[in-house]
Amino acid sequence: MLGFGSKGAAAEKAHEWVDAGATLLDVRTPAEFAEGHVRGALNISVQSLGGRLGDVPGERVVVYCRSGGRSAAATRMLRAAGKEVLDLGAMTSWGRPDDIVR
Repeated sequence: MLGFGSKGAAAEKAHEWVDAGATLLDVRTPAEFAEGHVRGALNISVQSLGGRLGDVPGERVVVYCRSGGRSAAATRMLRAAGKEVLDLGAMTSWGRPDDIVR
């Protein structure tokens, strides 16, 4: 995770990155994604990510999950693949309720 002093700062940076074209990646399960996700997010579960790194477009990626554990694991994989990654942690950290698709 890039070092930010607060969730608000991380969310602000995530919004900047996504607005500039970064990939927004939800690494929860497809069932969790179907229950609700951030509009525009790509869903590749962390369990599948190792075999699907080529499916993640672009150089910059904002990654999130339910509570932060899976996004941290995904961040390590994506960085090892040469991506610049911002680990948002929990989906709720996105901070824009109107962007949540249910």
